[in-house]
Amino acid sequence: MSVGLFGGTFNPPHEGHIHVAEVALARLKLDRVWMMVTPGNPLKQHSGLPDLATRIRATRRLVQDPRIIVTGFEATLGSSYSWVTVQHLKQAFPHVRFVWIMGADNLAGFHRWQHWRRIADAIPIAVVDRPGSTLTAHSSPAASMLMRYRMRETESALLKTKSAPAWIFVHARRNSLSSTALRMRGEGLDSQRL
Repeated sequence: MSVGLFGGTFNPPHEGHIHVAEVALARLKLDRVWMMVTPGNPLKQHSGLPDLATRIRATRRLVQDPRIIVTGFEATLGSSYSWVTVQHLKQAFPHVRFVWIMGADNLAGFHRWQHWRRIADAIPIAVVDRPGSTLTAHSSPAASMLMRYRMRETESALLKTKSAPAWIFVHARRNSLSSTALRMRGEGLDSQRL
């Protein structure tokens, strides 16, 4: 079993998130993608963040593919740090091949994540291109430090079989939707009927 882990606050969730999950399923040849709705990102402001259940419901409404599973299990771990999630899942499911999925915008700031090197050393990473983030992602501190572990995009389907550190940058049709932009336009979860 191969599972892509795609975390976020999903505030609000949108078609761009689904696009990343679908690209990962197709290009990485994964069995499942778990969209992990986080209790709260330690690097983001939490004021005005809708509750976890509301964000999970909103995310599930967008998912059409049964291989994409929306979950809020991270809330039970007692930590909002991704390295704790990765460590927990690898111990709980030793026979599952996990791949971390992130948008290129997240790679640009990956070096600010707590213990980001532990994540990179524990699990292969797939970075899906996002509008306006291609150059900043490629020139980011994390990308520079991990450059020797980067695989060719033509090897996307092999990423799940590789030992970490290993990562790939996946180019695909870009979806310009952004949760931040939606909230700024007043189209956040608080404006939607759930």
